[in-house]
Amino acid sequence: MTSVAAMPRQTAAAPWQALGIEPSRALRLVGMRRSGNHAICNWLQRNAPGGRSLFLNNCRPGMDPLRSCHGVEVSGQPRAVEPMTEAAQSAGEGALLLVSYEDTVHARFDDARQLSGPYTDAAFDCDVLIYRSALNWLASLLRKLQANAAFRAADRMAVLVRALATYADLLDEVATADRPDRPARTDRTDRPARSGRSGRVAICYDNWTRDELYRARVLGDLGLPLRDNDLGEVQSYGGGSSFQKDVRQAGDLRSDQRWLAMRDDPEYQAVLRLAALDHAFCRRVAAHFPEDAERLTRIAGLPGFGPEVLT
Repeated sequence: MTSVAAMPRQTAAAPWQALGIEPSRALRLVGMRRSGNHAICNWLQRNAPGGRSLFLNNCRPGMDPLRSCHGVEVSGQPRAVEPMTEAAQSAGEGALLLVSYEDTVHARFDDARQLSGPYTDAAFDCDVLIYRSALNWLASLLRKLQANAAFRAADRMAVLVRALATYADLLDEVATADRPDRPARTDRTDRPARSGRSGRVAICYDNWTRDELYRARVLGDLGLPLRDNDLGEVQSYGGGSSFQKDVRQAGDLRSDQRWLAMRDDPEYQAVLRLAALDHAFCRRVAAHFPEDAERLTRIAGLPGFGPEVLT
């Protein structure tokens, strides 16, 4: 059996020869943690051509995804990471390939250091950007961090502040991507490819959860057949839902109400106050989630404590 370490590197003619199969489509996905990444990846697998797919979870940015992924699924079922060629053979020739990244953005990489290591942008048919409304995303991320007993409040705030910066950069990339909620372009003559269009499709998790027509349009934009448009089961990655541990069907999740569940939490209020002071961040949020931006504006107008508190 061929080890991952012995796999050949990408060539222009056959970028995925190291897998031993030729995918029908290769999609690279980028999104922040707690943004519905795994729900969307599971749905994409259920709509793979012929129902065959290979999913590489949470790959390390800047590294070879075949060597740095944290979990592999074949057609929606978990498989051992090693050897990768066996997992690929199980998926079969023409399988859909999904390569997933978390908490990073394309802008942090260039020709000298590629996001996918030896695999250039040309190896992928499309880049998928997954994003979620700011206040719901922050609420879910904070609740997840609070479940970790090893984290102190300062540890959680450090993670959240870094995540806010990456989230803002992701919204910048979403602004230039193709989005199913935008009017169709008149020059569109084919499904997304790296020639002629942005090469990126943005999926808003909030819209994806509530609108089956939106989901169908996403599949069309990605060049995938519509086979199963349900939301599916709650995925177990990251411990499943941060709020509803006993829920099994994703359609039963109240993912649009996470900010309401956390609105009295002092740590949540603290990070929202910090975010509200970042005017550039608020402008980015306003472009995609105006209701969240209005709430941040109200928070920014609240009085702080007086200097006498510090004396």
